[in-house]
Amino acid sequence: MKTLPTGKLPADLLRDLLQRYAPRDRRLVVGPGVGRDAAIIDMGDRLLVATSDPVTFATEEIGWYAVHVNANDVACCGATPRWFLATVLLPAEATTPALAESIFAQLSDACGELGVSLCGGHTEITHGLDRPIVVGQMLGEASPDRYLTSGGARVGDTLVVTKGIAIEATAIIAKEKRDRLRSIIPAFLLDRCADFLHVPGISVVPEAAIAREMPGVHALHDPTEGGIATGLWELAEASGVGLVVDEHRLPILPECDQLAQHFGLDPLGLIASGALLVAVESQHAGALVDRLAREGIPAYAIGEAVPCQNGCVLQSADGSLRPMPTFTRDEITRLFDMPDDLEEMPDAR
Repeated sequence: MKTLPTGKLPADLLRDLLQRYAPRDRRLVVGPGVGRDAAIIDMGDRLLVATSDPVTFATEEIGWYAVHVNANDVACCGATPRWFLATVLLPAEATTPALAESIFAQLSDACGELGVSLCGGHTEITHGLDRPIVVGQMLGEASPDRYLTSGGARVGDTLVVTKGIAIEATAIIAKEKRDRLRSIIPAFLLDRCADFLHVPGISVVPEAAIAREMPGVHALHDPTEGGIATGLWELAEASGVGLVVDEHRLPILPECDQLAQHFGLDPLGLIASGALLVAVESQHAGALVDRLAREGIPAYAIGEAVPCQNGCVLQSADGSLRPMPTFTRDEITRLFDMPDDLEEMPDAR
């Protein structure tokens, strides 16, 4: 039997599994689905928003990562993150008290930044691991009349993306491949790229909080594994629309482009936490971009939602169209398959 590659389950397989096995519950306002990152549960006067996400690519600041990527999913539902649980799996014969304390300190610091309570979880030393893994669960609250989902985009909406692509991948490459890169890229640039976790930052909680208060906002989604291309596909799938995205307007960070070219990776498929996708009525898109800019958050109109039969396409500066690329696994996984002494690779694009 053919085995599946690393990364997310193929969308068709996941869709089939969810249709056959997802439970039905009258209090489940939003349940599982392709392109949906959080469940929304009716608790009466409030909605409970719940999500779970692991951190498997990064090793440094793994606890800090886990809090923020889960908080992003809750914030994209128009909710406020409140409570965090963590399952911390540590490698056998490689775990020290210092490692455990470091991860707990990261969890605590990240929760403190967001005003979230670290309220539970599980920790164990586990056979078969070569590095720590943290699986987070974030719970948040939303008003019944103010929640959003990734499935609310409407035909005619403008697509807006914040900050740039691909913030998280750039930081991971700079941290994990520093020894490989330091002979060709200045140390100050590698330091800056590694600090992308914090500046511009992988949290989209601030911009999601702004967007949920703006008129005409129909959907929020944070592209993560599989990059901005997969995030766009997920938004389209969840909303039942097609997308036309102006390729020349995608804000690929120059640092990301440089590192991606060196390793032959496609920036469109690199893990992209730190960017927020917003589907907003076209007449309100300018106001949203201006409002975010006033808070120091750059944002860019990159395309529009179209009827689903049009599919998802990239439009070049000359108006020509090509299908939105798909990635069966995140481009960052290719990085870890490469030997450290690999010579420079040609541009994958």
